[in-house]
Amino acid sequence: MNDPDRRPAMVGVGVGIGLALVASASVAAMVHNAKVRLEEPAAAQAVAVADDAEVAYCTPAFKQVLQRVINACGLAGTEQRRGCQPADVKTFASINDDDFNSLFTPLKDRGAVVMFDENADALDPSGKELLEQRWLDRRGARYFFIVARASRDGTTEGNRALSHKRANSVAFYLKEATADPDLDKQVGMLWLGSEFAQLPKSFCEWPNSRHDKACTPEAINRSAFVSWVDCRL
Repeated sequence: MNDPDRRPAMVGVGVGIGLALVASASVAAMVHNAKVRLEEPAAAQAVAVADDAEVAYCTPAFKQVLQRVINACGLAGTEQRRGCQPADVKTFASINDDDFNSLFTPLKDRGAVVMFDENADALDPSGKELLEQRWLDRRGARYFFIVARASRDGTTEGNRALSHKRANSVAFYLKEATADPDLDKQVGMLWLGSEFAQLPKSFCEWPNSRHDKACTPEAINRSAFVSWVDCRL
């Protein structure tokens, strides 16, 4: 006959043995995993490297200007979106026109040029369609840039005001079309008038809202360059 007083003790011994086995197995697994990481460090880091990868155009120079735009143009946690005008851009960019434009050249597959009529700031149907296409092609990017210009016709002051209106036309249309409450935290605006960084004719090869019409240096600068930017800061 079994002694009833021995049953709790036997159960306790069994539980203790079970816990010891589980602990041993856990320690063995941890030791094995550590050994694998030491012997194959590349495999252990592959996922992290892939997750941190950036597109090729996110060079240190590009990211430096990007950070300055974000800080200067109202995207660094400010309560109200504002933007940057030519004098601001010259100050924070500290580079010449050609170098400034060359930074954005790799964005050809991400960006587009929304074109306007002479002395006008109203978006036409093709401009709205292209803008919607680019906005929807976000791919997880955080910032959307609007860089508006005016051709060299007219006065400096007039062109600056016109490029500001063109930037606002794009931003206001996005706000209306998307109803995104966080849009002001995503959109950075620069209006350059005719004073800074005129687009060369090579930008006529970019997607633009008037691809069926002749593209001249004057026409391509009656525009707003738009693009999501994929770089992380």
